[in-house]
Amino acid sequence: MPSVTFWPEQAGSYAVEVDWLFFGLLLVTGLTFFLLMFLLVRFMVRYREGSRAERDLSGEKGWHWEIGWTGASLVIFVAFAAWGANLFFRLYQPPADALEIFVVAKQWMWKAQHSGGQREIDELHVPVGRPVRLVMSSEDVIHSFFIPAFRIKHDVVPGRYETLWFEAVKTGTFGLLCAEYCGTLHSGMLGRVVAMEPRDFAAWLDAQPGSDGLAQEGAALFRSLGCSGCHGPGGTVRAPPLQGLYGHPVPLADGRVVTADERYIRDSILLPKAEVAAGYPDIMPSFAGQIREEDLVRIVAYIKSLASDAPPSQVGSRTP
Repeated sequence: MPSVTFWPEQAGSYAVEVDWLFFGLLLVTGLTFFLLMFLLVRFMVRYREGSRAERDLSGEKGWHWEIGWTGASLVIFVAFAAWGANLFFRLYQPPADALEIFVVAKQWMWKAQHSGGQREIDELHVPVGRPVRLVMSSEDVIHSFFIPAFRIKHDVVPGRYETLWFEAVKTGTFGLLCAEYCGTLHSGMLGRVVAMEPRDFAAWLDAQPGSDGLAQEGAALFRSLGCSGCHGPGGTVRAPPLQGLYGHPVPLADGRVVTADERYIRDSILLPKAEVAAGYPDIMPSFAGQIREEDLVRIVAYIKSLASDAPPSQVGSRTP
């Protein structure tokens, strides 16, 4: 298991910028703190009881000092706030060509599933120089996915999907931690991220046990659970078609329009009455408690694979 150093190396594409932002905030707040402490102590000593310091200074107003101090502080801290907000939004907007990996958190382990069906426990192999988008969920309690060397951390909340992305800039093995107390063995919920050259990563994928891929496994589950009887091309029940659904707008019965992303697909399986597609009866049963989180990942991957099966012009028009 890789050791965790006091100051981890910078191995992610945003690690350097995150460190600059951190040190900048530390410097500005530190200087502000020491300046205020200096003035506080100075005035305490100068105007202590019994001192001969002049106290009647009501006619001397230093407005230029007050305006300059306040204005400079405002500009500096607003600039840091804008910098941090810009960095935050970029950290949660993955590139379109990002490699997608599903991560399921569970007391007390991390389970990763690649699109080709390869599975890992407490390890995550990724290629260097390519963005990686993580779709994360929890089977039990709140966990926090934390890779110190990449300077990324995000809570993984049960009952919903969380997304995060990063790009490794150097090869190596880096620590993976849970940064949210999640039970008695929280401190042992450790893993590692292995960043590899693209050719080595491809070879590693090929060397893993054979699998039909997440989408194919999801298709088998889709049929075994009886979903194809309603949503399949020859379904006997009038239900929204899934071909071309993912990534497109879906009108709802209550007048809202939502995007069919991983969250929408997952909630439609577990909480079908929350967002009913416009023009279709509210008859779908809930599968909550009947499908494991890992199987949900497979079904979502299968439905996502149908995204190109219908032209975008037909998606979102769900009236029968």
